[in-house]
Order: sequence, then structure tokens, then C-alpha cells
Amino acid sequence: MSEEVQESEGESEPGSGMPVAFGRLLKRFRTQAGMERAQLGSLTGYSAATIASFEQGRRIPSAKFIVRADEVLNACGALADFIEDLEKAQYPAFFRGAAKLEREAVGWHVYDALVVNGLLQTEDYARAVFTMRRPPLDETTIEQRVTARLARQEIFGRKPMPTISFVMEECVLRKRLGGPAVWRGQLEQLLLSGQRPNVEIQVMPDDREEHAALSGPFTLIETEKGRRIAYTEVHRYSRLFTDRQTVRELEDQYGLLRAQAMSPRESLALVEKLLGES
Repeated sequence: MSEEVQESEGESEPGSGMPVAFGRLLKRFRTQAGMERAQLGSLTGYSAATIASFEQGRRIPSAKFIVRADEVLNACGALADFIEDLEKAQYPAFFRGAAKLEREAVGWHVYDALVVNGLLQTEDYARAVFTMRRPPLDETTIEQRVTARLARQEIFGRKPMPTISFVMEECVLRKRLGGPAVWRGQLEQLLLSGQRPNVEIQVMPDDREEHAALSGPFTLIETEKGRRIAYTEVHRYSRLFTDRQTVRELEDQYGLLRAQAMSPRESLALVEKLLGES
């Protein structure tokens, strides 16, 4: 029997209650300690403007900042208690289950057909993607989503290193989302990411006559305990599949996709060619 988790985006979003509540508490402890924002920023490695964004609930701080702020403000764990909830609040509701698995994954394998995967996006490309969202997101939510997306990229440097692979459609590379400068920056990022020892990027050419995944994008996840999970996302809804039959079907599709796509070396050569033509 298929076990699925389906979530909608109707739950609380970044920029709502939880970040605002944390920000108010952070400001209270800072003022009680007699610190200016610049002083707290100096002690935690952030600018005064960023501290203001945290206090106003416009940006969600990292766990590292929260732990350090809790320490320097003598909050006795009152700030640190927010870490788990704020980590969840970084993401739209439909992605939170997958985000948790991503932080624990030893294997992460993705097929994309619409845009460059979030793990590979530059800051400018990510901002362009979120800005194009309809209905529109407000500026605060866009900045929080961009920050959260970039933070996910720590997976590349995690130890032990997870095995990560991507198969993307050629048309994804040719979409100049955000304009020529943003597009060039994104292509350069792909070249850099493709040089990582634990990352392989493959392109599915537009002229291929066979295609194993016409049903759409998906992600395959392997956890440290050996669980194999599949993740799919459509509009504002997502599903996590844990039953072996469904996961095996998508694993078979991914294996065929990788065989049908260009090799990693050929794929990076195509990216270089596109850069040269721009």
C-alpha cells in the first residue's frame, strides 16, 4: 500500500507569526542587555541592517546565529527554542517534509524539466524564479525564500559527502530567466557545481527520440538508515512515497533517464558552449 504525505501551501508562510514572534523576543533580549544592533551584529557576524531584519520578522536567521545570539544575550535557551520551528518556517508548507529529508540524505537524485534545480541556483536566478511566481509573493517572502534556498546548498559540503545527481532538460539551460546576466551567472554556477567530486549533472537533449520520464519531475532520496523515498511536486502540493513499488518505478525511470541523457562530461561541454555563444 502506498504511503503518501500530501501538503498544501495553505499553512503559515515565512514572514508570518513565528519569525515575527522570534524577532520581538530577540529585540527584547537585546535591549535588556543594553546592546545596539551594530554591537549584536559584531558579536554574531551580521550587519546592523540584518539584525533589524531578524527583529522585524523580515528574514529568518540561521540556527548558528540563534545559538550565538542566545549565548551573548544570556537568553538561557529562550531563543534557541525557536530553532526547529524557524527551520520549518523557511520553506513553503508543501516542501517542509522534503527539506527535512534533504538535511539527512546520503543520496539525492533529481530530474528537472522546468527550471534549474534549487540546489544549483545562484542567488540572482533564485530571486528571478520567486519574483515570477503567480500569484506574486511579497518582497519579504521572496528574500526569505532566497535565503532558505541558498542555505540548502550546504548539502554539497556535508561530511560524509552525500551522492548527488541531476538530470535536466536541455530547454532548462536555454531559458534566460532573469535576463542575460543572470542566465550567464547560472550557467557558470552549473560548471562549478559539476566539478564537485560528489555531484554529477546530465542534460537530456531536446532531440532525443526516447524519454523515460514524460510524467514529470521527481526526486529520489536515500537516508542514512537505508530508507528509499520518492518526492514529487505539482503546483502547491507534494507527495512523499515510501512504498517500495512506487519508489522502484521511479528509480527505474531515473536509471533509464541517465542512460538516455548526455554524459556528465558532454553535459558540461554543452554548458560551456552556451556560455561561449552568449
